[in-house]
Amino acid sequence: MNICVLGLWHLGSVTAAGLAALGHRVIGFDFDQATVANLSRGIAPIAEPGLEELIERGLSSGNLRFSSSADDAKDVDVLWVAYDTPVDDDDNVDANSVMGQIERALREMRTDALVLISSQLPVGSVSRLEQAVTLNCGAPALRVAYSPENLRLGNAVYDFLHPNRIVVGVRSNRDKELLRGLLSSITESLEWMSVESAEMTKHAINAFFATSVAFANEIASICESVGADAKEVERGLKTEIRIGSRAYLSPGAAFAGGTLARDITLLNQVARGHGMVTPLLSSVLPSNEAHGRWVQQKLRALFADLSLTTVAVWGLTYKPGTDTLRRSMSVELCDWLIREGATVRVHDPMVKNLPDHWGGAVQRYDDPIAAVQGAHALVVATEWPVYRSISSDQLLRCSDRLVVLDANRFLSNLAAAEERLRYFAVGMPS
Repeated sequence: MNICVLGLWHLGSVTAAGLAALGHRVIGFDFDQATVANLSRGIAPIAEPGLEELIERGLSSGNLRFSSSADDAKDVDVLWVAYDTPVDDDDNVDANSVMGQIERALREMRTDALVLISSQLPVGSVSRLEQAVTLNCGAPALRVAYSPENLRLGNAVYDFLHPNRIVVGVRSNRDKELLRGLLSSITESLEWMSVESAEMTKHAINAFFATSVAFANEIASICESVGADAKEVERGLKTEIRIGSRAYLSPGAAFAGGTLARDITLLNQVARGHGMVTPLLSSVLPSNEAHGRWVQQKLRALFADLSLTTVAVWGLTYKPGTDTLRRSMSVELCDWLIREGATVRVHDPMVKNLPDHWGGAVQRYDDPIAAVQGAHALVVATEWPVYRSISSDQLLRCSDRLVVLDANRFLSNLAAAEERLRYFAVGMPS
């Protein structure tokens, strides 16, 4: 099938390369000529395991090419919209920027292809796009479908090629059959529904995850105070047949990154716009924000004067497998430590350049052990696998009675050395 993927940052570059790997003829389109030039040389716009190899394979096979010329993208069966939707610092979605790019592309391409949108947009956006294009572009009847993306940073290539199912919202049987031919090359498990239901499904999934994280961490906070172990409670929850082993109920760090917060914020806005009260959804972000200060609260309780304290932080990126620092809770922690006057040392296997606003207040180390040498506390912030190769004996040689704050129990083996290390995790009895 001939496909144009519109928008070539994280979602778009993975989508284009993945479709080409499945044998489709793909043109990746973006108005940003620099992005197109880099991708044409096999350079991905963001670090993602396996992505550049997949791009190179597509370019070599001839199934994949990139362009910023609308003339190159006219004769396609599907125009797959894959812009990463911007979110501001208050978790509000900038849907207008994506809608504007789609309208511009449709004007310049003058295509009658089916438009399949995977960008994360507020429910009702497809309907608004249909009306706007008919009004402003003179299109007789825009054909639009919606399939929400489900890619995790650091695991996106695998997620695209091996989804457990794909949700698709369509307007007609004609569009359903066209997309069945395309999407069945990825998976036979296709969940068909209306466009609005597909838009709402993504919001509901993220809201459920966010609520589950907030719930698990509130339970964990109580566990710490009463002598219970939240990981044991988690096991009790997940062996309850009405909950299940894969439930999103692990005690640990607060959720970050903007994805879950975006949909909670959006659903609250939609509810208010319709005069509805949503006490449960309205409480999720305040609960998560309060739990997000778990490390800071532990450090304050353990050290009388943080200005006399040296803190090593392992991991800066938003999550392992990527190089993005946007919405990283580790960066926010370092910001706080700087304000408190602490000496801050950091290590991250992907980050070579620290945020400009830190100036010289933070020292970066190439070796994680060197960052801990002489430190009073170690915070395990991003769960890079390299940290699991470091033993408690190595840490003890760095610092006497080192405090280790490991919210997600990523290095739970260190708990066995608690007599020599002071190991703390979310939901562990105080």
